Amino acid sequence: MGWREACHFVDENHRHHRMPQGWKFGIGAMKDNSLCGVVMVGRPVSRIIQRDEPQTGEVIRLCTDGTRNACSFLYGAARRAAFEMGYNRIITYILASESGHSLRASGWRFVRMAGGGSWSRPSRNRDTNHPVVEKQLWESIKNIPATPRPYPTYPVTKRSREL
Repeated sequence: MGWREACHFVDENHRHHRMPQGWKFGIGAMKDNSLCGVVMVGRPVSRIIQRDEPQTGEVIRLCTDGTRNACSFLYGAARRAAFEMGYNRIITYILASESGHSLRASGWRFVRMAGGGSWSRPSRNRDTNHPVVEKQLWESIKNIPATPRPYPTYPVTKRSREL
């Protein structure tokens, strides 16, 4: 999976994000000789995690065309690839309104709710072209099986019930 192909797929198909600024690696999912999903893994967006946990990767984009089980396949593939490349932990953030079923099915575990908000500050203005709502933090740690944790404590929405 190449950078440009992954970015083009994200720009065409992602519901609420544009392509990211960079990545470490990406994986594509194919069905019937057609690209049906991509996962992009990079350095953690958080400066704190980058500094304190250099062996942590972050799924910065996961995008599919709606193909059944493609999200679970890609989360699992990203997890396995990251561990093979020497990462000890891989994380991702999803919207509070999303169910997390694909993450749970592929061996990830819910950690906690994480604050939303804008990166913009009076001293440094940033574009806010993405959701600034509360998010769920999920992780997978090398050599530690996913243990059940309580489900996220967010209000169940119609969309999360449908998933």
